[in-house]
Amino acid sequence: MIRVLIVDDQALMRAGFRALLDAEDGIEVIGEAADGRQGVELARHHIPDVALVDVQMPLMSGIEATREIAADPLLAGVHVVILTNYGLDAYVFDALRAGAAGFLLKDTEPAELLQAIRVAARGDALLSPAITRRLIGEFVSRPPDRATAPGFEALTRREREVSALAARGLTNEEIAAHMVISPFTAKTHISRAMTKLGARDRAQLVVFSYESGLVAPRDQHWEPRVARQESPGRKLLAADRRSPDGERNT
Repeated sequence: MIRVLIVDDQALMRAGFRALLDAEDGIEVIGEAADGRQGVELARHHIPDVALVDVQMPLMSGIEATREIAADPLLAGVHVVILTNYGLDAYVFDALRAGAAGFLLKDTEPAELLQAIRVAARGDALLSPAITRRLIGEFVSRPPDRATAPGFEALTRREREVSALAARGLTNEEIAAHMVISPFTAKTHISRAMTKLGARDRAQLVVFSYESGLVAPRDQHWEPRVARQESPGRKLLAADRRSPDGERNT
């Protein structure tokens, strides 16, 4: 059972979300909050799997509520999904930096909302390749700040490469295809990178990758390094069996 907390200052919006979610098998609404402060309190009391949090609310904004939830070790299993009317506004990037797992537009189709809740509950980020590309173009075109995520110095070459690919919106399967490794190995490298950087989820890994300068936001002609190899066949497979940092790929 996926336990969901709804945090929105509009009573009609909360009622609509509750009606939809309560009618779905495997999902349970465990509480509603009309502002960010109450949302944080209810999150600490109920420990939901997913918190649907509006961006702009009285007393405490959704971004600040997200930041408090992300900073509380007792709420490490709470995945915040930001709700917004405005699409890819500046608040979205701030929310991802604060620790949100992703975001949804309030006019999202019901089926998409239900799927998004299930994705968030699994711990996956709600950042499709299309959304990531738009974020790149509109909100991360700023000078890199390598002090933002100093843990990048501890990343191996492989971990840096998968982080860069993830930041471009590629799935584990797509990363595996580009790097000629297995999806499991790609997932392992991403997990290690997230651990070293202290990233709550894949969404924060994307943010850290851009803020650290690992990926250039305005590189319009970017392509994965593997795609530039001269021989994409057996020769590349053989060369990729062991990475330069000594890690065996399976």
